[in-house]
Amino acid sequence: MSTLISPENVRQLFSEHLEKNQLRKTPERFAILDEIYSRTQHFDVEELFESMKAKKYRVSRATVYNTLDLLVDCNLVRKHQFGSSIAQYEKSVGHSQHHHLICNQCQHVTEFCEPRLHHIHQSIGDLLGYSIKSHSFILHGDCTNPGCPNKPKLA
Repeated sequence: MSTLISPENVRQLFSEHLEKNQLRKTPERFAILDEIYSRTQHFDVEELFESMKAKKYRVSRATVYNTLDLLVDCNLVRKHQFGSSIAQYEKSVGHSQHHHLICNQCQHVTEFCEPRLHHIHQSIGDLLGYSIKSHSFILHGDCTNPGCPNKPKLA
């Protein structure tokens, strides 16, 4: 579900955002950005922090949280709150519009693309006089994966 975009382009967008807001361009911020754009799945703050730590980067949780906020502000990262679970993040540049299906039991997130939904949101925008810029479509259900770690065990 990704289109090609170079890491340099993403770094340039982040650099411009930092300059515009008179914020420091630290190596830690760019290392966090690089780590996020090397991923293909959703992640939470703790997963990102642990990954950075495992790669021997010296970043604090506060730096990870603050950098994620900056990346969300400049639209390089999307933040999702899937129900009552902790916030999940994903890269947004070069990552096409998609939708989410979440298992009620194991909280696994499955991405899918359904072009008809794009046409529906365009039709609704036209009908109601809106220029729709984005939309979110989230389905919740119970997965049929027999290995689901949170599936209730039958007695």
